[in-house]
Amino acid sequence: MRIDAHQHFWRVERAIDYPWMSADQAILYRDHGPEDLQPLLSRHGIDGTLLVQASPTLSETHALLRIAQQTPFVQGVVGWCEFEDAAAPETIAGLARAPMLRGLRPMVQDIADDDWLLRDNLQPAFAAMVQHGLVFDALVRPQHLLRLDVLAQRQPALQLVIDHGAKPAIESGQLGAWRRDIALVAKHANTVCKLSGLVTECGDDWSTDRLRPVVDHLLDCFGPARLLWGSDWPVVNLAGGYDAWVETSFSLLSALQDAERDAVWGGNASRVYLEGRRAKG
Repeated sequence: MRIDAHQHFWRVERAIDYPWMSADQAILYRDHGPEDLQPLLSRHGIDGTLLVQASPTLSETHALLRIAQQTPFVQGVVGWCEFEDAAAPETIAGLARAPMLRGLRPMVQDIADDDWLLRDNLQPAFAAMVQHGLVFDALVRPQHLLRLDVLAQRQPALQLVIDHGAKPAIESGQLGAWRRDIALVAKHANTVCKLSGLVTECGDDWSTDRLRPVVDHLLDCFGPARLLWGSDWPVVNLAGGYDAWVETSFSLLSALQDAERDAVWGGNASRVYLEGRRAKG
């Protein structure tokens, strides 16, 4: 089964939920729904997706769960809740009653405190996630990786998924600290990484050759058994689009054996998001 492990839906009428998006971003500032993504999935033989939140609101998470119930190709939802809320464990338990909920994603990259991941008052939320078999999607930047390393040690039972390779600074070429720190995080068995969102970190002048050293490093760190392919659609439309990213990904993964490529293209996502949740079920 081939799975796109990272895609979004939104509607402009709910733009208040998406403060990062404005009318001057013509590519993104329009409705994006299942009817837009389905032809792309069919063209590339992709069987299912993980639908990921793009707004720090419970209302969006509930809306995504409703879409998932009505959309056969959506295999699960990665939602959001307020981790610092004293009632977070109860909120997580309530969300987890929805079979399609597979994980939660606080938008760490937008939080001013780089040490937020290490706050003591988040521990009840992490414990609730473990209890309900939910994945923690880490939307982080390179400066958060050392904190994520500590979190992985503190919460060995929590499955951590690093979104977009932690957004390395490909455009500037300042990759030294990223290379060192993501290698540290990858040493923990409870961490995996999404091969997604990298083209938009290249800037306008993106190419397979510029991406290859980054992807090769991720393969060296995590191996093909702990990388999950995702499109980051529709954000990927800012840098070539779905078709171009699929073609580029095949080139970047061409040295792998067939079974290894199959793992990256879907087997790993199924194991991490779908089988784990069912096991807790």
